[in-house]
Amino acid sequence: MQLTVNGQRREVDVEDDMPLLWVLRDELGITGVKYGCGIAQCGACTVHMDGFAVRSCQVAAASADGADIVTIEGLGTPDTMHAVQDAWVEHQVAQCGYCQSGQIMQAAALLLDNPEPSDDDIDAVMSGNLCRCGTYPRIRAAIKTAAAKLQEV
Repeated sequence: MQLTVNGQRREVDVEDDMPLLWVLRDELGITGVKYGCGIAQCGACTVHMDGFAVRSCQVAAASADGADIVTIEGLGTPDTMHAVQDAWVEHQVAQCGYCQSGQIMQAAALLLDNPEPSDDDIDAVMSGNLCRCGTYPRIRAAIKTAAAKLQEV
């Protein structure tokens, strides 16, 4: 199978039903993608696949064959963090940090689809990404800050 991961063409020899999460972590060594629940209920494993936020624990490797995958490691550039990442730091969103890569990837997908989200929009899209530490108010504030920064560009 061939994937483009964070801009690099990669080839893997795995079973068709292996979850993309394990392809990324175990086969390619990309550990920013986190295992949370394994049933697409927590969002810790969120990545972008062909421009859409997906739960990598539920995407079979065969479904990702030929896809363009972006993980937290590939969201920004080598020299600059993505606006969402900057806003996360500015608002000190992370507490334990475990869910943050999935939260950031979901937020970045939200802003691609809706550059000026309301609080209700943010709550609806982000509701599938769980934070055990309860930093939801900071997450919402960071998304609004990132949206404003992206509008300036």
